[in-house]
Amino acid sequence: MGRFDYLYASDLSHRARSVYLYLADRANKQNQCWPSIATIAKELGLSQSTVRRALHELRQADYIQSEQRFRPNGGKSSLLYTLTGK
Repeated sequence: MGRFDYLYASDLSHRARSVYLYLADRANKQNQCWPSIATIAKELGLSQSTVRRALHELRQADYIQSEQRFRPNGGKSSLLYTLTGK
């Protein structure tokens, strides 16, 4: 059984699978990572709007959770993504 069999057997779009694999590749031992949407888009060769749609799909299907992070001065930082898998 492969590590991502649950992902390959899912009804997720190809863009959502691609973004999920990207996040999984960058996740730490707690299954968390925090790349920006711009970074994900650039490294995958996708538009930022496509990445946003993929992230929305992954949240709706409960493959990830996201939480807003903040800088010490109160400004917004990148989101914290936690992979929940299936």
